[in-house]
Amino acid sequence: MPDNTALPGGPMSGFVASAVEYMVDAGQRNVLFMDVLRRRGDQYREHVAQTAPHVLQYAAELIMDGRELGEPVNYALVRIIPPKDVEIESDRRPFIVVDPRAGHGPGIGGFKADSEIGVAMKAGHPCYFIGFLPEPMPGQTIERIARAEALFIGKVISLHPKADGKPCVIGNCQAGWAVMILASLRPELFGPIIVAGAPLAYWAGVHGKYPMRYSGGLLGGSWLTALTSDLGAGKFDGAWLVQNFENQNPSNTLWTKQYNVYSKVDTEADRYLEFERWWGGHVNLNAEEIQFIVDELFVGNNLAAGRIKMSDGQSVDLRNIRSPIVVFCSKGDNITPPQQALDWILDLYTDVNEIRAYGQTIVYTVHESVGHLGIFVSGGIAKKEHAEFSSNIDLIDVLPPGLYEATFEAKGADTENADLAVGQWVMRCEARTLDDIRAMGGNSPEDERRFAAAKRVSEINLAAYQKFVQPWIKGMVNPQMAELMRNLHPLRLQYEAFSSKNPLMSMVKSMAGQVREDRKQASKDNPFIAFQEQVSKQIVHALDAWRDTQEALSEATFLAVYGSPALQAAVGIDPQSAPSRRQEMSAAHRGMLERRIAELKSRIDEGGLREAAIRSLLYVGSARGMVDERSLEALRNVRRDTAATLTLTEFKMLAREQFFMLLLDQEGALAAIPKLLP
Repeated sequence: MPDNTALPGGPMSGFVASAVEYMVDAGQRNVLFMDVLRRRGDQYREHVAQTAPHVLQYAAELIMDGRELGEPVNYALVRIIPPKDVEIESDRRPFIVVDPRAGHGPGIGGFKADSEIGVAMKAGHPCYFIGFLPEPMPGQTIERIARAEALFIGKVISLHPKADGKPCVIGNCQAGWAVMILASLRPELFGPIIVAGAPLAYWAGVHGKYPMRYSGGLLGGSWLTALTSDLGAGKFDGAWLVQNFENQNPSNTLWTKQYNVYSKVDTEADRYLEFERWWGGHVNLNAEEIQFIVDELFVGNNLAAGRIKMSDGQSVDLRNIRSPIVVFCSKGDNITPPQQALDWILDLYTDVNEIRAYGQTIVYTVHESVGHLGIFVSGGIAKKEHAEFSSNIDLIDVLPPGLYEATFEAKGADTENADLAVGQWVMRCEARTLDDIRAMGGNSPEDERRFAAAKRVSEINLAAYQKFVQPWIKGMVNPQMAELMRNLHPLRLQYEAFSSKNPLMSMVKSMAGQVREDRKQASKDNPFIAFQEQVSKQIVHALDAWRDTQEALSEATFLAVYGSPALQAAVGIDPQSAPSRRQEMSAAHRGMLERRIAELKSRIDEGGLREAAIRSLLYVGSARGMVDERSLEALRNVRRDTAATLTLTEFKMLAREQFFMLLLDQEGALAAIPKLLP
């Protein structure tokens, strides 16, 4: 702007003019920001008043209502209606996205056009969505939900009898472990499984990072969960889970999220309101549901250990899963860090050969920076992973058993056989060992003893609460009191207080209209704008420093308290032990494996041109230590030549047999290839 600005009072220096310009702009931004908060509050009230609030960006058709089942649940299955410009291939395997019920309402998996649902439909797959209502059904449990979801998946299978493969099921965050539990109980229902940002090894982590795993121990265990449910008259308010997420990043919660809107109020309001519609849609869980989640998973860490049992006595054993498992995690995710997403593999298996012995295929990819929510929304930096997984899911389904890391290389003019790669990237599955996962860091035996001690303390405290306090709390709290306490939760009040229900906000609406008609933005080079940005950065720095100090203190406290040999001995943990969750292979499985090995060895010389081609391609891939989508596309071309006689399931079985023959007797399998040729 010019050095001197003429105003009615006479000429002013550029500095004073900049100050006046900034004050006008800042005052207008204050009014507009308050109006954004008013719109957010009104949006919240409208959203929670709906029977089935969600944030899906797609039209949907109800297929099954879980409330009508014999064991009613508040879940539902819907079919996503594709946009007019998207063509769905009816014979392609369907995708089912299961949304996380972790305090927020449903829809994050279809929140944007480039979300999981969007990229799956662009790849031509029919898409379904499993969501939920805000209130749980009476008597609803995690096991009941699993049985309902099994019925939902079975329904999808029946709707696509000609589909080339079982449904690909995507579980985000909390839904990830729920999908894995169901897949271990009903493996016949599943095609490939994608778990995104899903915690499966709840104690895992490294010192100095990801302190959320210490929360259970620092709070004395799950008695507080039971108390919160009792204060809710048998329901746990999901707003507490949302607040727990917010506590992980106080600078964003208390400042950055709001400041970003305030500083860019002319352009950021709609994006902010879109996200807040989901973030503020809190839902409730039954006391039995949240107690299972905390006791069995987050404090107990019983999933990989196989210590979770259903009401019929069936144990949850993740080794029963027969479909490929794709794990998507990120170093930038402070809710589910890579260790919690991957270390269940270390708990279950001694080496890659044991993974193969169970016929399992595990593919993982670790993003460098995307945050927890970015994994699901896939609006930007995580988009290529979702797009590649969706486009190549049939190829992943025929990968030989083992452990792989998926990497992505941009496709260019010098890319060989580029026509065999779908999209703009070449997906490569590189063979990995368990040492590659260990290299990411993890718990020492001392850490394992600490968490085991915290688990025992939790069990003791919960039993004491249930015996001495719970009867009194339940006797004092009625449904009306519980509803009042939910409505007074700080996260809900922040929406209500700034809605049009507050009579003061009507004045804000009127003023905002006037400001928009005469908006005067400060120039980008205004020195006061630069000063404002510097102040904001200092606030963020201070809040981050406070968080880091708090996290360091929390970690030190946990390590000291639960690392005490006296405490460990008092709760029955041997201070010299090396705790392990690994389950031994059963005698029945070992016997079956030996018989299968003998059978495969006896059939090495059997087959024809098809078997020879598959065996040769697999050998080339194994020699390179990796398989990319071009190699797998070549395998699929072999199948196309025999499509009249082989289904995808049969082709997958054939490819696996040839892989195991090479693994068991590579020299003999290669020597037999000439005998297979016509």
